Amino acid sequence: MLIDSHCHLEYDSFAAEGEAVIERARAAGVGGCVSIGTRLSTFPKTLAVAERYDRVWCSVGVHPHDAALEPLADAALLLLHTAHPKVVGIGETGLDYYYDRSPRDIQAAVFRAHIAASRETGLPLIVHTRDAEDDTIAILEEETAKGAFPGVLHCFSGTAKLAAAGLRLGFYVSASGIIAFKNSGALREVFRDVPLERLLVETDSPYLAPPPHRGKRNEPAFVVHTAAVLAGVKGVSAEEIACITTENFFRLFAKAAA
Repeated sequence: MLIDSHCHLEYDSFAAEGEAVIERARAAGVGGCVSIGTRLSTFPKTLAVAERYDRVWCSVGVHPHDAALEPLADAALLLLHTAHPKVVGIGETGLDYYYDRSPRDIQAAVFRAHIAASRETGLPLIVHTRDAEDDTIAILEEETAKGAFPGVLHCFSGTAKLAAAGLRLGFYVSASGIIAFKNSGALREVFRDVPLERLLVETDSPYLAPPPHRGKRNEPAFVVHTAAVLAGVKGVSAEEIACITTENFFRLFAKAAA
């Protein structure tokens, strides 16, 4: 069994065939997934998808793209939702300097609010970072000094420096379809050095479909292709990588196992 640790099932691109998407995932051997929150204003929709299906969970958070639209002064608004049994993570949150859709100081403040929520609840922090490695590392290190919190570097496409920093802080590193792209040789080299016990897999669907579905809408069933490539990178079988990453998922997202 595989777990898609990061997808966006509440997006409109899945609206017409939600049941079919879940059925295809299960047929492919994907036994569960986490639909990730990106705005508090749309969280009810995210939660509704998780409530509709067995072994579909969700997170609550504000994406860095939307930080200026939904600024958070503290963790309070996030914490309102964390008692729900289907809410198993905090985020996604972080820093995105590639698009810079929100001012960087607001992104940082919202990021820290999410960290506070993760620290208080023990729910894992789901970190998005793009073209912002140094600031991401600095914030994670500063906040860890105030008290540890669990987390994952989601859809990892960064450098060995970022991976090492995350691992040093106790984070997990999640492989998406990017690892299977033809021009991702350097990324595959980074994943060779990530310990097996810190690996997760995800789709980030509807984005980033791996070969042989490149260019199509991604969906949770396609995580099997990412897992197969990751297995090759790590020199283990597809069955082993499924077992390992699923065990890792339930260790990090412990509330999902309850």
